[in-house]
Amino acid sequence: MVLYKVKVATGSFLKAGTMDSISVTLVGTCGESPKHLLDHIGKDFAPGAVDGYKVPCEADLGELLLLRLHKERYCFFPQDSWYCSYITVTAPDGQRYRFPCYQWIEGYRSLELRQGAGRTVCHDTLALLLEHRKQELRARQRSYRWKIYAPGFPRCLDVRNFEEMESSSNYSLTKMTPGAQETPPGNSNSLPGFPMKVDVHSLMHMDANIRYSVTKTTSLLLNAIPASLGMKLRGLLDRKGSWKKLDDVRKIFLCHKTSTSEFVAEHWREDWFFGYQYLNGVNPVMLRRCCRLPENFPVTSDMVAPVLGPGRRLHEEMEGGRVFLADYQILEEAPVNWLNGVCQHVAAPLCLLWLSPSGNLLPLAIQLSQTPGPDSPIFLPSDSEWDWLTAKTWVRNSEFLIHENNTHFLCTHLLAEAFSLATLRHLPLCHPLYKLLIPHTRYTLQVNTIARATLLNPEGLVDKTTSIGRAGLLYLMRTGLQRLRYSTLCLPDSLQERGVLSLPNYYYRDDGMKIWEAIECFVSNIVSYYYPSDTSVQRDSELQAWVWEIFTQAFLGRESSGFPSCLNTPKELIKFLTMIIFNCSVQHAAVNSGQHDFGAWMPNAPSSMRQPPPCVKGTTTLQSYLDTLPEVNITCNTLLLFWLVSQEPKDQRHLGHYPDQHFTEECPGRSVAAFQQRLAEISQEIRVRNKTLALPYAYLDPPLIENSVSI
Repeated sequence: MVLYKVKVATGSFLKAGTMDSISVTLVGTCGESPKHLLDHIGKDFAPGAVDGYKVPCEADLGELLLLRLHKERYCFFPQDSWYCSYITVTAPDGQRYRFPCYQWIEGYRSLELRQGAGRTVCHDTLALLLEHRKQELRARQRSYRWKIYAPGFPRCLDVRNFEEMESSSNYSLTKMTPGAQETPPGNSNSLPGFPMKVDVHSLMHMDANIRYSVTKTTSLLLNAIPASLGMKLRGLLDRKGSWKKLDDVRKIFLCHKTSTSEFVAEHWREDWFFGYQYLNGVNPVMLRRCCRLPENFPVTSDMVAPVLGPGRRLHEEMEGGRVFLADYQILEEAPVNWLNGVCQHVAAPLCLLWLSPSGNLLPLAIQLSQTPGPDSPIFLPSDSEWDWLTAKTWVRNSEFLIHENNTHFLCTHLLAEAFSLATLRHLPLCHPLYKLLIPHTRYTLQVNTIARATLLNPEGLVDKTTSIGRAGLLYLMRTGLQRLRYSTLCLPDSLQERGVLSLPNYYYRDDGMKIWEAIECFVSNIVSYYYPSDTSVQRDSELQAWVWEIFTQAFLGRESSGFPSCLNTPKELIKFLTMIIFNCSVQHAAVNSGQHDFGAWMPNAPSSMRQPPPCVKGTTTLQSYLDTLPEVNITCNTLLLFWLVSQEPKDQRHLGHYPDQHFTEECPGRSVAAFQQRLAEISQEIRVRNKTLALPYAYLDPPLIENSVSI
């Protein structure tokens, strides 16, 4: 008779424990143990507990391969979900095995876990382990299915599949999906006065491992409800019509000001700040170096001479790499929406900017359509105050539309969901890339499901607040995906292609590149440990199926996009993984976290425009400007969303923080520690720099970046 010492760790948060009976079976190379009940006098498996047990066996089992967890009814008690963090087993010879779990186990069923060493399919030779991998992935693929949300969109999660599975008596709901914690509370599906309703029936059938925790859900509600109620009580959420004066916009968030939102409200009219936002605002990816003016943008040197100053010619400034262009052509055919019974308007501007000797990026000229002519004048800083301000505000509206739909939702949320789904469907728990990527998928499926149920659905928030509505959203994202290239998502390539490597005061670029390089170094260490050669990458059939599914489901198999459909070398794999982690964490922080800061002053980020773009100069006034901006209730609903998504809800895990220890080997552990150390250094560098800035840029400070797209 031999004894195995078993320790079981339960999650340390609310309701993680269970009253159900838990048994284990140990499976080794020399046989398996009898099913053994884990039971002490008193309470077992309490939240945060690490319970120790002894499992007797008639003979040594050899090297342990699998551990089976059996969860069954205890007496007359109802079914009780359980969050198991990990299990360790010490063999009679002193050998210690760790079995990571980090998932909810629901219902009465058995679950097989592998010991924690990362193993690709090429590393496994035993038929038992190969079959375990296949069965695990088959179960996941039955659970997590793709759905076409709209033609031309990246494929997304089919939430209805969970409901169908739950209604089936012969299907196990156990999902092998670590990364989430507590399950969300009951049926709170809307905020007072805020038109966001969630399809609770569908969400409550979702796998508990991908749903928001109680902590996170409560935190979001506590952030949103006071602001929503405040607007409701003051009658702002129901008030239609124009703002009576610009300063009234300040009254919306009397108690929710930030230093940046106040800075924006003070400087929004100034040309230097207009240009600054192209570098460090919420859409810092729009600008391209302009070496030659487009034919449809006939700006002359005489037009911009008052800005350039004596002795400077426009063509010379372009040759010197000091002129840049923001082109909003993608909006040219966008449909328009009706809000409060009023038809809205959309422009597709061209905006020319110049890097002045002082280091400021200044707007030189704005054309509000793609077709030059008498009805489409080129607006200049030398025009009247309201002409120039109106032209800049139209550009800011175009920025809002492209940022929210393409830069933010398409390129971070939707693509992160596709990366998450492919990971769940094709990489088993023991796969090293699963261990690497799973922290960067946390809550992504949940937040996107909520977004589709509240923002993107007919009569949702997009339909109620934006000048293009849902139809325009579908158009923009479909067109955006058609134009999206692999290099766009790879920061070094994007900066090079856009010609912005030498622009001064581009903090998004500077901080982003430091973190990209830190992620790349971390990923390189992990990849080199598990993939020592080109052959090791090429022969990993699970990896290749994962890449292929991302190519076909996220990028719809479009070869011209440059996205890989297979990977052949460790170098290619490192770049691909770095791109995924960066866009699921860093890029999302860059384009999400500052939305309230830069949008709370509504004229800086109007979601809709009620009057058409001016066709003649000299006709705009303060009143016509107010009558063009969004109405009061439209403004309030938009700013509520900005406030909600820009907060830091509880239950956050910042970049490089991995409390769930999926890697158990020493080498990956050292790589994680080195990554965390480099991020800490970057954070210190950012904070030292920010002390010297009138407007600090902190969105890419690593402790403020969440590991995943989770809000």
